[in-house]
Amino acid sequence: MLSLGWLKPLQASACPDAALSQMTNHRVTAGETLEGVAAQYGLRPATLAAINPQLPAQGALPTGGVVEVPPFNGVPVQVGAGQTWQSLAERHGTRADLLFEVNGCPDTLPSRVFIPAGNRGGTMAAETTPSAVALGYPLPVPAKLVLSYGWQPHPRRDELVFNSGIAFSATPGTVVTSAADGTVAFVGEHNGALIVVVNHSNGLQTRYGNLADVEFTVGDAVTQGTGLGTVAGESQDSFMYFEVRTNSSEGWIARDPGQYLSELELQQ
Repeated sequence: MLSLGWLKPLQASACPDAALSQMTNHRVTAGETLEGVAAQYGLRPATLAAINPQLPAQGALPTGGVVEVPPFNGVPVQVGAGQTWQSLAERHGTRADLLFEVNGCPDTLPSRVFIPAGNRGGTMAAETTPSAVALGYPLPVPAKLVLSYGWQPHPRRDELVFNSGIAFSATPGTVVTSAADGTVAFVGEHNGALIVVVNHSNGLQTRYGNLADVEFTVGDAVTQGTGLGTVAGESQDSFMYFEVRTNSSEGWIARDPGQYLSELELQQ
């Protein structure tokens, strides 16, 4: 039986800290206004007003007071009974997977979440996928897919979970190659599994998990087809984990690898 138990820790490590845990406390100096503080942090005044309802939206702020400042525009909301990531996304005009990752990829839906917003107006409009560029296949030949991208039923709990990547069935020792030219951004272990992250041009990033024999370090340049390492494992029944992400003001957002790999065979 193929074991993908390490993928959940890897998925969590790929997420930023929850937006609500990244708040900065700004100490108000004489004469500062909410609009002025927002400008210092590149945010909209409406964002700070929503997070700090006790402060005056117009005029000078109380000297010595504290303004809570989020890492990007958005609003905190209370989660009602029976709500899901999908229902929250539909209500606020955004993507469920984006909400999930912005809030730190928690095991269960928190009672209070942060809804990201655009820089010019209310809640972020449903984000469209950037024009996909063709990536090289990360294995020597197309392989069976044993984990699919996106929202899927949890194997043990009565809920949906988000898979930010895919996993291919692969024999240990199989060479894993870079999907495009780029620069190694991270090499390290998560729960005993080695991953490599490569940054490419145009704000694109790929991630490769469950590797062995990696000799690259951060900053090394790679070209498409460069061998990054080999598939790890002690039996013939192993796998290679793969993600595609694009950069945004909310961090590295997971994308469907099927839009970038023309050879991808969607097999269960």
